[in-house]
This record gives sequence, C-alpha cells and structure tokens, in this order.
Amino acid sequence: MAEAGAGGGGGWTPARSVAGGRNPWLILGVISIATFMTTLDSSIANVALNHIAGSTGSSYDEATWVLTTFLVAQAAITPISGWLADVFGRKRYYMFSVFLFTFASFLCGISQDLTTLVLARILQGIGGGGLAPVEQSMLVDTFSPKQRTLAFAGYGIVVIAGPTIGPVLGGWLTDNFSWHWCFLINLPVGVLSLVLVHLFVDEPAAVIAQRKEMTKDGIKFDFPGFALSALFLGALEITLDRGQRLDWFSSPVIQVAAVVCVVSLVAFIPWELSRKDPVVKIRMFGQRNFAVASALLMVVGLLIFGTAQFIPQLLQQVIGYTATDAGLAMTAGGAVTILFMPVAGVLSSKVDPRLMVGFALVMQTFAFWNYTHLNTQLSFGSVAAARAFQAFSLPFLFVPITSIAYVGLKGSESNQASALMNVMRNLGGSIGISMVQTLTEQRQQFHQARYVETLNPLNPNYTQGLGQMSQQLQGAGQPSAFVNQQALGQLYNQLNQQAGMLSYIDAFRLLMFITLCCLPLLLLMQKPSGGEAQGAAG
Repeated sequence: MAEAGAGGGGGWTPARSVAGGRNPWLILGVISIATFMTTLDSSIANVALNHIAGSTGSSYDEATWVLTTFLVAQAAITPISGWLADVFGRKRYYMFSVFLFTFASFLCGISQDLTTLVLARILQGIGGGGLAPVEQSMLVDTFSPKQRTLAFAGYGIVVIAGPTIGPVLGGWLTDNFSWHWCFLINLPVGVLSLVLVHLFVDEPAAVIAQRKEMTKDGIKFDFPGFALSALFLGALEITLDRGQRLDWFSSPVIQVAAVVCVVSLVAFIPWELSRKDPVVKIRMFGQRNFAVASALLMVVGLLIFGTAQFIPQLLQQVIGYTATDAGLAMTAGGAVTILFMPVAGVLSSKVDPRLMVGFALVMQTFAFWNYTHLNTQLSFGSVAAARAFQAFSLPFLFVPITSIAYVGLKGSESNQASALMNVMRNLGGSIGISMVQTLTEQRQQFHQARYVETLNPLNPNYTQGLGQMSQQLQGAGQPSAFVNQQALGQLYNQLNQQAGMLSYIDAFRLLMFITLCCLPLLLLMQKPSGGEAQGAAG
C-alpha cells in the first residue's frame, strides 16, 4: 500500500514512544491502572441505583440520570480528546483527565442529594472520556508493529476485566457498606495512577515538536465544530438512553433531543470537512481500513457492552436471579475473554487479521444462535456456558480490529484516530443497549397478547392446566375458596415469564443476523503488507 509508509508499520518510529529508555511493557502496566478504574466505574454504579434513589429521596427513573449524564459527558468529550492531547500535550492532558476523574469520584462519594451526584458524574464523564483515546495512542506510538497486537491484547484484558468485576463488586460494596463506596474506591487507584504516570511516562520530543508546531500561531480552537459534535453525540445519547423509558417520540424530551441530534449532524459534517484545522478529523474515515474497522468496532461495542447490560437483565427479570448471581454468571464469560486475549495477540502477528475477524464473527453468530435455544428452566451452569461460548471469540475481534485500524495513518494522527475509534465503540454499545431494550419490551407485549388470546374456557388446554394447578394448591393445604384465584395468578406469572423469555430470544436472533451481515465488510479491508502484515497494525 502506498499509504502504509506514511503511517503503517513501516512508518512507526520510536521517537514518539512514551517509554523513553524504559521497557514499554512497564508503560502498559502504568496506563492500565486508570483504564481499569474507568471501565470498572462504567458498570459498578448500575447495581446501586435503587439504593441511590432511596438515600437521595428520588425515584428510580430520576436516579437513572446518574448513568445518562455520565454517558452524555463522555460522548461529548471523547471526539475532541485527540485534539486536546495534541494541543496541550499528551501526558499533561492524560494526567489532568485522571485527576478530574478521581476528584469527581470523590465528589460522587460524598454526595447527599441527586443534583450534586449528577453534576459530579458529568465531571467524571469529562475526565473519563479523554483517557481511553490517549491510552491507545500511547500504545500505538510506544510499541512496534510486531509488539502492538500483544500490547492491545494486554490492554483488552483490562478493558474486559472492569465491566466483568464491576457489577459483582458494586453489589458487594452496596450491600455491605453503602453506594458511596462504589465511587470512593476510585480514590487510591486514581492517586496511584497519577504518581506512576508522572514517574514513568515521558512526553517524547517528537510529540512536543508537533505540539509547538500546532500552537506556534496560537491555539486555534474550532469551537463551532466542538459544539456541533457535542450536541450531536449528547442528544443522541439522551435519545438512545431515555427513549424507551419515555415512550420515544411521544415525549417532548425525546422529540427535542432527536431534532437537535439530526440538525447538529447535518451541520457538523460539512463544517468539519471545510476546516483547515478541524477539531475532529472526520476525513480519516476516507481511509478504507480505518472506516471499515470503525464500523466493526461499533459491532464490538454492541457485543461487549450491549450484551453485558441486557443478559444480566434477562437473568434477573425473567429467570429470577439475584444481582449477585447474575453477575457471577457473567464472570465466566469475562474469565474466558481474559484467557484468550493473549492468544489473540500472538495470532494477530502471524495470521491475516481479516481471517481472525471473520472467524470471530462466525463464532459470535453461532453464539447468538445458541442463545435462542435458552428457556425459562435454564440452570446457572448453562447460562455460564452460553456466555463463555460467546466470550471466547471476542478477543479475536477486539485485538485485530483495533490494530489494523491504524494501517495507513500517519503517526501524528494516532491521537485523533484513537478518539474516533472510541466514539464508534461507545456508540455501538449505546445503540445496542437501546435497540435491545426497545425490542424486548415491545416483543414481550406482543407475545403476552398472543398468549392471552388462548386463555379462555373454550381452550381445553387452558381449562385442564388451570384445574391441575387448583388441585395442587388444594392438596398443599390452600383454602378451596381461593385456589382458583391463586391458580390464575400462577398461570399469569408463567405466561409473563415465557413472554419475557421469547422477547429476549427475538433480540438474540436479531443480533445473530446483525453479526452475520458484518462478514461482507471484511472484503473491503486491505491486507497489511510487509512489516504491517507482521504486526497486523500500522
């Protein structure tokens, strides 16, 4: 590829490494501390919402703004985090983000009312939104193409470990202490990260020179581009996160958010394309590999973050698991993913990454097909096994896609590329969660209505089943005057449970087809050549 020399494996230079003369694997360990803290926090508060609502005197629906505002703030800052790192210095901006996230965690932990907590979560989202893009940019510049896939595998272990441990740890902290500790636990981790980054992460001369070149005529901030980007992504997050809860477009909030989202996007694209120094370099989507990898990362976000959200919901709402048991069932999948991450890292340096991604997509398709065969009588072991089957192929998506996205890009574009890739991954997760929430609720109503149609005295199965339930209840010592009502109640509960299960099976079937439809995208990806092929990255 003609472009590869500019920014692929052949264009890599140690001059941009943040390791200095130190072992680059030390840098991976240092920046993984903040990665673990932020990914843990993305899921740890979910299980504490009921407690937060109770202690702040708010409803559960009001308490969910604790999650929504964090996502909106994170979505607004992530696209421009690459520009901020370029202009203010990568290490300086990274340390500021860690400090802001840690300080905001302290404010969350001492909050006594919902307003203070929501404002603190906004600050936390601003701090957390800048971390992942800068971390990935550091890895790209620090590790040679041959080492990079292993580095991304190590980074991926931490990315997966946080959401896996989060619900279990959050439930334990909330049950044994209070929900405040879900946030206060970040303080020692954040301080440790700041100290180690200060001591071991360098700001290389090449990056300093690039920053001076960008700011020699003063800092030119594309404020309209930032505003349009923030409005688009922020309004989109509100639409996706609150849509089903507020009955979509029957709600004025969703109507306004949707209009703001569309208008901002329509204005944002031509504005950024016409700027000489745009705050978000959307021109990078003109690079074929980067565009295809970004689209696939949306699917990865859907598969990792989407399923991590709604499978525990299935287990709790339909099967009747406790939050702790649901979290433990998901832990098996996290453990399998962590186990196979190094395998994916080693293979990515030896195998055509397109083959690895194709294999992973096929395995994900079979995993969702397997989910469609679940039923209301499933055991803990069968849930854990189904999740593990899906989880084992996730590293073979995450590592090669993340690596190959940088093929053909210039070294100076790594900050912006990392920011855009994180936007796409987070966007995929938000779309997936919203899509499944909407589909399951609507399909549950559909299946419930179909079942209710059969509950009439003219249906012999209905009368026979109701009679058997009544006899069982009467045999168990229930008063005969109430057994018919109790039998009807039991039958209706079983109906609701079965309708709920069928709605999730419909969602799994849809995800199966989405995953399968991603396979043709691999035909558009360009195979790395030369040094890029060895590292599967650039």
